[in-house]
Amino acid sequence: MAYRGPDTGVVLSLRMKDVSGDGAPTPTRRTALAGLAGAAGAALAAGCTASSASAPTPSPTGTTPAGGPTPGVMTLFENPGFNFNGLWTLGGSGAGAGEVGEVLTAVNAINKAGLSAQSYVETFRKLGDQLMAAPQGSKPDDQTTRWRALRAAQYYGQALFYVLGSDDPGREEQLYRAGRGAWDKFCELCDPAPVRTSVPYGKTPLPVWFFRPDESERRRPTVILTNGSDGQNVDMWTYGVPAALDRGWNALVYDGPGQGQLLFVNRVVFTPTWEKVVGPLVYWLVARADVDPDRIALTGLSMAGDLAPRAAAFEDRLAAVVAMPGCLTPWLGFPPEIREILTPNKQETNDIWNKEVVPELPAADAATMKKRFEPFSVPAMLDAREGRMFTDFYTPAKRIQALDITNVVGRIKMPALVLDYEGEQFYPGQARQMFERLTSPKDYVKLTAATGAQLHCSPMAPQQHSEVVFDWLNETLANR
Repeated sequence: MAYRGPDTGVVLSLRMKDVSGDGAPTPTRRTALAGLAGAAGAALAAGCTASSASAPTPSPTGTTPAGGPTPGVMTLFENPGFNFNGLWTLGGSGAGAGEVGEVLTAVNAINKAGLSAQSYVETFRKLGDQLMAAPQGSKPDDQTTRWRALRAAQYYGQALFYVLGSDDPGREEQLYRAGRGAWDKFCELCDPAPVRTSVPYGKTPLPVWFFRPDESERRRPTVILTNGSDGQNVDMWTYGVPAALDRGWNALVYDGPGQGQLLFVNRVVFTPTWEKVVGPLVYWLVARADVDPDRIALTGLSMAGDLAPRAAAFEDRLAAVVAMPGCLTPWLGFPPEIREILTPNKQETNDIWNKEVVPELPAADAATMKKRFEPFSVPAMLDAREGRMFTDFYTPAKRIQALDITNVVGRIKMPALVLDYEGEQFYPGQARQMFERLTSPKDYVKLTAATGAQLHCSPMAPQQHSEVVFDWLNETLANR
């Protein structure tokens, strides 16, 4: 899913000089970076909210004023980053990956305690723990246990997202494992339970969960659901599995490099050659008797709106691809003030980062940068867990740059759907640019505020989002 945050922009340059001639103080890098936490989306690549150490207490729940950080949407938290994540969690309720009363009660508790990464993490962690324990009253049956586990997976994911900005960042892997345990419990109790296995990939196999409408060997269309830079498996449930099953499709959920188990446990970071990730999945699928090899589609949510088209450009066995949203250059998800740190020289870049930027970073902005860079650098992740800032900016920044697919999408041959969102915070304009570069059969759909589907990945309307995607997939693959 990735989790995402609104973009209010940062306009000061990091390299301001004193040109006054009178020795007056000039803006520092601290000045230039101030407010990155509040302007969460501008500081983040691939759709991820900032970790804010503190935020003002919000007014009663309502709508944000025009011109506010998330105009026209419900205000759960005054801080736009936390607010987006709250909306995301609330939106998952339609797929059972949340409960409106639980989420709003958690929101009230966090606001009462004082909004911070710490209060956010503790509130959602405790809610996850509560749901994984036996409920009060009668003994829970399998369905009760199942759905409580799915909601717990969501809430653990919320805690995991902000843990690097909390008082105990070393709990990151523990929180991941808690959410993964809840997800696996949910899957175990599905009927039929998804096939759980590992698909070969380099030195670290990819964990997969293969959902089917039933256990017959009838050949069915299949969708491979690709997560973004910081989503968890529960988000792939919300954004595709039920929609697929209800339409008689199979659905494959997986962790790729830089995601889930491969990041937090196996310590494998993102790769720009995503076709090498998807290729083994396709091989595994076409060998199955219950998969129609001519109707395998690939979707990509959030930053995977870059990864999925990259794979489709080189994997001809795919029948269709969906970018949600279209993204050509994830590096542009960072504000120019951050991008300007990167120079052609590694030593120069890291000197700027360590000597000029890091000493001036407020704690909240530091937590944001740790979160954004960890999927691209194991040393950065391990330093963050120890409460330290990473020292090598150059290497992960170059890895993010390498995700650019501007000159690749023209290779795509299969039908493509490019989604866009009114108020897109991270990759504004990139979906339309991708659509224009495509030479295969293509469609462009923009989801809007008119139906509550605005903002990156439509956090308040995942059901509507899935309807658009699967209606298109059914129509596109009907005659194959």
